[in-house]
Amino acid sequence: MKDGTKEEKYVAYVGTYTHENSVGIHIYDVDVAKGQLTERKVVPINNPSDVVVSKNKKYLYSIADEGVEAFKIMPDGDLEPVNKQWIGGMRGCYVEVDDENRYLFVGGHHDGRVSMMRLKEDGSIGGIADGIFHKGTGRVSDRHNSVPHVDCVKLTPDQKFLCAVDNGLDQVRIYKVDYEFGKLKLIDIIRGPLDSAPRMIRFSRNGNYAYILYELLNVVEVYKYNVVDGEPVFEKIQTVSTEYKDDEDICSASGMEISKSGNYLFCSNAGVNSAVVFEIDEKSGTLKEAFRTKVDSDYPKMLAIYPDEKHYLTLNNASNEIVSYVINYKEGYSLQAGAPVKVDKPNCIYMLKI
Repeated sequence: MKDGTKEEKYVAYVGTYTHENSVGIHIYDVDVAKGQLTERKVVPINNPSDVVVSKNKKYLYSIADEGVEAFKIMPDGDLEPVNKQWIGGMRGCYVEVDDENRYLFVGGHHDGRVSMMRLKEDGSIGGIADGIFHKGTGRVSDRHNSVPHVDCVKLTPDQKFLCAVDNGLDQVRIYKVDYEFGKLKLIDIIRGPLDSAPRMIRFSRNGNYAYILYELLNVVEVYKYNVVDGEPVFEKIQTVSTEYKDDEDICSASGMEISKSGNYLFCSNAGVNSAVVFEIDEKSGTLKEAFRTKVDSDYPKMLAIYPDEKHYLTLNNASNEIVSYVINYKEGYSLQAGAPVKVDKPNCIYMLKI
């Protein structure tokens, strides 16, 4: 892929569960034109189940068994450890960083905690600024996880609010972020359907729309987002399904990402092992199905879209591999591109231009 006459280079960081054979974050060189990954090295860290890169591209932050860990990103994309910090609760599952690299936010699946960590000028992680444990239960039913499970924390595009997606409570709690004093204040709640299990939230590239993926209902809800008198306003405008209507297998919506251009939203489904691609209407934010397809993988827990938007990949947690696909938008299908990349328990990926 070229930018003028200069060829763009990308690196991919894949976080894994290390309780079997993996030992940390796998670094791959990315061939965008072919839709292929070539492993370069593995950086040791315990259970880096989610990673995020600072907006200035200088630092990578990762979940770790010890809490969170910071790495300096070298010019070639290699990682140099900086420091680790405890987050004040059980092991986290999701990390987010604000655009000015002031705070690191951590979501806790196991204890339902949202943590706010100070960041220093050198990119290292400081102490705990604030921490909030979610309380309550979802509907009393046979569902074993109807207690607080924060599976995703995402800042609104204007950086004013933090959205904490609680899979167990069927809610997205909206916190106002006080950057001066390092505090979070609950200001609103998006209440999903009962036993819906919201998994993650993403925002349109123009910042005007939010998309919430529900793991048990296998749907994406579309919300118009704006700020009125300093308060966040989320207005639901659409609900679309991610699953095959006649599929008899158990479906579990697992991953969701928006393409670099903002024109497409991709979702993966575990159980039925499929992917569905929606076109995003820039003016209305609504979704129109482009195509859906089975994928050659087992439990595609997450996915990523290559920068050229002609390829995507799935991280397959059960079959221990990453599989890339080339897309035919006109005919409405995708085909496997190259051989699968073997890696134990891949859980997250971040592609970075270097």
